[in-house]
Amino acid sequence: MKISEILDNGKLTLSFEVFPPKTDASFESVRSAVKKIAELHPSFMSVTYGAGGGTSKYTLDIAKSIKEKYGVPSVAHLTCVSSSTETVKQRINEFRDAGIENILALRGDIPENLGDFDRCFQHATDLIKVIKDIYPGFCIGGACYPESHPESSDKAEDIINLKKKQDAGFDFFVTQMFFDNNLLYNFLYRIREAGITSPVIPGIMPITKAIQIERAVKLSGSFVPQRFINLVDKFGNNPGAMMQAGIAYATDQIIDLYSNNITHIHVYSMNNPEVARKIMDNVSEIIN
Repeated sequence: MKISEILDNGKLTLSFEVFPPKTDASFESVRSAVKKIAELHPSFMSVTYGAGGGTSKYTLDIAKSIKEKYGVPSVAHLTCVSSSTETVKQRINEFRDAGIENILALRGDIPENLGDFDRCFQHATDLIKVIKDIYPGFCIGGACYPESHPESSDKAEDIINLKKKQDAGFDFFVTQMFFDNNLLYNFLYRIREAGITSPVIPGIMPITKAIQIERAVKLSGSFVPQRFINLVDKFGNNPGAMMQAGIAYATDQIIDLYSNNITHIHVYSMNNPEVARKIMDNVSEIIN
């Protein structure tokens, strides 16, 4: 099933992101985690794609098994930074041949010391053109940033670039993580005023370990509210308490979003079935 069809059915949805293993040795543990999350019957699951395609062979395998073995719609991420045009075209053909219907098309983070990369792929809009040339039937999602892309000079420029993505043919967008819902509400107001009408799925990251917050902020540049800082200060040294508090905070965000007519939410589960299960349990009566 295409994600566009899921987003059009008028029901509340909850979906999860998983990531493939970095090595063959960890494949079985990741596959077990994916199975447990799929058994929660989320609306769909997305599978990330390593920088430069480092874990791309697993992305396809996992996305295909989610769809075929567990009956859950899947989205395969595809990044283009540091990849050749030939490699990207090969991946697209592999996705099509495997029956993958949904792609999250991303430029990807530029690795340090990369130097010059394929000049065909400066932006995600360059990638979508190649995807559509090979197979127009894909449902294609993209990324958006409630606090603006780190490389944008300001919010106005970021919205202009997002409008370019919509005009290029993206069917939906998934946001970068955020920890203050007011940032999302303001973002949605601004992009709708700019004529961006594509569905936007908020991305929520449950922080269940104190060490995660520093990395999350470094990667995303996300603003961290004082009340969340207080939570980490209070419970960060107690793993069990931090997990419970982090899940509660994420759940609070999700319920507030649903309460304000946001119907679709994507959770960055970090391959943790227990986190996914507890969040699903917390909203089970709300989304059914």
